[in-house]
Amino acid sequence: MTMTDTKTMADRLRAALEEEILAGRLQPGDELDERKIAARFEVSRTPVRQALTQLASVGLVAMRPRQTSVVSALDIKQLAQMFEVLASLEAIACDLAARRMGDADLSALEALHEKIARTVEDGDPDAYAVLNLEFHQAIWAGAHNTYLEAQLSTLRLRLAPYRRWLIEKMDRLRRSHREHADILAALRDGDGAAASALMARHVQDGDRFIDFLMSEGART
Repeated sequence: MTMTDTKTMADRLRAALEEEILAGRLQPGDELDERKIAARFEVSRTPVRQALTQLASVGLVAMRPRQTSVVSALDIKQLAQMFEVLASLEAIACDLAARRMGDADLSALEALHEKIARTVEDGDPDAYAVLNLEFHQAIWAGAHNTYLEAQLSTLRLRLAPYRRWLIEKMDRLRRSHREHADILAALRDGDGAAASALMARHVQDGDRFIDFLMSEGART
């Protein structure tokens, strides 16, 4: 296997493991044994180690010297701080998007919103999670600020396992979709202040999620 082949395999493994983490099949704290992963994907341990290193660079995996790597787990304080930053950055993106999105962008966002409605009616949190991210990404793109978009992408990726749990544990589908409708209306009106405030409130559901985690911990 050449160096290029190894890198390509590492990229494929990274994508596969990242998808398992984001889909919740690998949970925070789960061990990522290199030998078991290599056997499962029928590869050597070298691309596995490279894939885990890539995932560690974005915070999804914690690599420990002379110990098995694990899916990164955040404590309550870290989660609260990251949701706080996410709410602020998403609000900034909405403010900019309200002034910069064109009619075609807004029409595409409305079509995506209607598509999300079907996942809500079906009660499908998996499909909802995928399209929900696309909805937010469309707003980031509409802000036309590549640095802001990169920061949001990294932070959303880091919080993805927890946001998915929020959706599943707190029955968020219908309320989240209604909040999207309000945000979309503010964007269509070009009202950056309203869109920003609505988005901040929408993302700050993370605060309720933190309260939920704390209450669950108190019962265990």
